[in-house]
Amino acid sequence: MEATNTNNVTRLPGSGNAPTRTPPVNFEAEQALLGAVLANNLVYDRVNEFLRPEHFADPLHGRIYAAIGKLVERGQIANPVTLKNLFDQDGALSEIGGATYLVQLAQSVVTVINAEDYGRTIHDLYLRRQLIDLGEITVNEAYIHDTDVSAVQQIEAAEGKLFALAETGQTEGGPKDFKTIVVSALQMAEAAFKRDSHLTGVTTGLTDIDRKLGGLQPSDLIILAGRPSMGKTALATNMGFNAASAFKEENTGTRYKVAFFSMEMSSEQLALRIMAEKSGVASDRIRRGDIKGDEEFIRVVEAANEMSSAGFFIDDTPALSIPALRTRARRLKRQHGLDLIIIDYLQLMRSANARSENRVQEISEITRGLKAIAKELNVPVIALSQLSRAVEQRDDKRPQLADLRESGSIEQDADVVMFVYREEYYHERKKPGDHETDKMMEWQREMERVHNVAEVIIAKQRHGPIGTVPLQFEGMLTKFSDLLRSDYVPAQSE
Repeated sequence: MEATNTNNVTRLPGSGNAPTRTPPVNFEAEQALLGAVLANNLVYDRVNEFLRPEHFADPLHGRIYAAIGKLVERGQIANPVTLKNLFDQDGALSEIGGATYLVQLAQSVVTVINAEDYGRTIHDLYLRRQLIDLGEITVNEAYIHDTDVSAVQQIEAAEGKLFALAETGQTEGGPKDFKTIVVSALQMAEAAFKRDSHLTGVTTGLTDIDRKLGGLQPSDLIILAGRPSMGKTALATNMGFNAASAFKEENTGTRYKVAFFSMEMSSEQLALRIMAEKSGVASDRIRRGDIKGDEEFIRVVEAANEMSSAGFFIDDTPALSIPALRTRARRLKRQHGLDLIIIDYLQLMRSANARSENRVQEISEITRGLKAIAKELNVPVIALSQLSRAVEQRDDKRPQLADLRESGSIEQDADVVMFVYREEYYHERKKPGDHETDKMMEWQREMERVHNVAEVIIAKQRHGPIGTVPLQFEGMLTKFSDLLRSDYVPAQSE
């Protein structure tokens, strides 16, 4: 028995009423495009940026397109004569007429004006076939019960493949006319000039840091590093929530949207920190319910209400991979909008190649991936990073670029590198004995100078100055704020 085809649906013998649908193809569009390219090689330049040989449904058409591309890229003319020798030995081409088929393609062209439309049609049908294949693979993998791969991991893998497919053939990039670029830059400067803050990027809520950086710039990878107990997470949380509480434009109701990927602390712990900062009640007391009187309780409730209205999203999934983070950030931007990403912290992430035995190489892949996410989503990405123990071996504990763990790739890929340093932390540990009166008095004077003072050392900035910014730090509230003391003179960067 032969297969029957009704309304483009094929029914196989013995299959009952179950139809077998054929993948979507358009051989006529493929022939029309190839004919147009053979007739006028300039057409190739209009389609080759998004159209590849594998996008053709007929493999023979794909080989012809690839051969045309080779000649055009060498600066040679591609026509039936120059391609004849390439296809004389091609058995598949000989079955449909050999080089004569190329002549027929070139002679059948009516116009080359619609050539790009033909290319778009071919590419669209390719994507549809790939969607069908991806759906079948997803269904088959879902039926397989693999204890090593959870359903959530399968969803993330399928979503990653789907986004990768969506990016195939995108042509939004490419060279831009310099006049267009200059106008865009001027518009950015004009918008900053009209703002009271004069910022071109996302605010951190810390005046001196904003002034130094101009705000957190879109597409920048910002590394915020420090030794343990310096306050990296607290500073990143403060900056993130400050941004989420701020309005994008004056006199508008649109706030910045911030995603905080916390691989060390739980979302509840971060929320308690923010609540402590906003209410002025220590987080450990809030956690224990040790709230003294109605006044403190009202402050905590008001802080909770303020927090609930901010566009602040926390993902506390541990050991997140770069592909998973990219997928979640894309989804968040699509559903809610996204202006800033914060990752705590870099060394707890996994690269796409999670089995890599070389940790330095894996960190390099992670930083490149984070920079790619920043550029793709056009948002600043703040990644926290640990510093090596080399800091502890020096008399001057202020960190340097060389102190970054696996520092080469981090320093290279980052647009901005900032260090958090609190001299008070180290000076506390130098307390002399009670019997050393002179030393004790000197220690106390120094403690008064550095008490509740932190420094943010901007050690690298591609588009601005480096230097040191002093900040106020309240340890009980894990709160950073602008330093108002006039007697503090920070160390000058060279």
